[in-house]
Amino acid sequence: MPTLFTRIIDGEIPGRFVWRDERCVAFLTIAPLAPGHVLVVPIEEVDHWIDLELDLLAHVMDVARTVARAQQEVFQPTKVGVIVAGEEVPHAHVHLVPFTSIDQLNFANTIQDPDPAALDRAAEQIRTALRRSGAAGSD
Repeated sequence: MPTLFTRIIDGEIPGRFVWRDERCVAFLTIAPLAPGHVLVVPIEEVDHWIDLELDLLAHVMDVARTVARAQQEVFQPTKVGVIVAGEEVPHAHVHLVPFTSIDQLNFANTIQDPDPAALDRAAEQIRTALRRSGAAGSD
């Protein structure tokens, strides 16, 4: 049975994509810790990040760095945090969270019922910043 992320990648469930290439995607989460919170997900269904082939892991992290640079430009946070937890969906993924306070990196503080228009705006701002930078997989 496909994971939730595979269903999003395949278009069965809508997603706000900011990146897509032949190996991974990046999209906004519907349970953000901060505005602009993005998940970078390999297309291949692998449950635990430590089981990713080294070249795929390197690619996911390279995409994460590229997207984080766009998030830094758009949201101007103190930093863009990286969280690799993997408990909530059995499909490896990297959280990229633009934060101004370390408290924003606590999953107990997710934004409940975020405004869909705000999510759409954030996705478009990130895509625009990625295009401006010449990023190859920007949507």
